[in-house]
Amino acid sequence: MVKAEVKTNQKKEGTTFSDLYLISYNGIQTIGWSYLLYQLAGHYLTSSERSLYDTVKCTVAVFQNAAVLEVVHAATGLVRSDPIITAFQVASRVLVVCGVLMATASARESIGLSLALLAWCVTEIIRYSLYTLTIVGSVPHFLKYLRYTLFIGLYPLGITGELLCLYAAQREVGDGKLYSILMPNKYNFIFNYQHVLIFIMLLYIPLFPQLYLHMFSQRKKALGKTKKAN
Repeated sequence: MVKAEVKTNQKKEGTTFSDLYLISYNGIQTIGWSYLLYQLAGHYLTSSERSLYDTVKCTVAVFQNAAVLEVVHAATGLVRSDPIITAFQVASRVLVVCGVLMATASARESIGLSLALLAWCVTEIIRYSLYTLTIVGSVPHFLKYLRYTLFIGLYPLGITGELLCLYAAQREVGDGKLYSILMPNKYNFIFNYQHVLIFIMLLYIPLFPQLYLHMFSQRKKALGKTKKAN
C-alpha cells in the first residue's frame, strides 16, 4: 500500500550518529525512487523494446526491500513510529514486489504496475526528502504541503495499481496451480497461493479506509500547525 504518515524524530541540538545514519538512509532512498521515476518516464517517452518490468525490476526490488530497515528503525526506537503499523505497510509493498511481480508474468504485464509505480515513486520521493530535511531542520512549506496533499489522489491510485497486480497474479496462480501444495500428498498438507492472494486483496477493504482517513487526520495536524505558525 502507499504508506501512511508515521512520526519521525524532530531535529535535536547537535548532530548525532543516528541523525547521520537517518539522513543517509532517507537521502539514498530519495535518490533511488527519483531514479525509478526517471526509468518509468523514460520507458514511456522513448521507444524501448524492453518491458516496463525489465526496465525497473532491479531498482524497485532494491529500494522497496530496503524499506524493511524502517521496521528495525521503529522497533529499536530510532524513529518514533509504531513498529506494527510500519511492519504492515512495508510488508504489503514487499509482497507486491516479491510475491506478485517477481512470481507472475501476468502482474508484470498489468496496467496496475504502471499505476502503482507512479504513485509509489512520487509519494516516496516527497516522503523521504521530507524526512531528510526534517532531521536537518529545514523543511520548506511547499514540500510539507505536497506530502499532506498529493496523497489524496496518489493513495487511491497506488491501491488501484496494487489490486490490479494482485488480481492478475491470482488468476495466473489459480490457472497454473502455481506455488501451491495440493492434496493428496505424503505430508497431508494443503497450501493454495491463489487463496492467499485473494485474502490479501480482501484485506484492503477494511484497511484502506482507515489508513486513508488517518492521512487526512495527519494533514489537518501538520498543515494546521503551519498556518498557526504563519
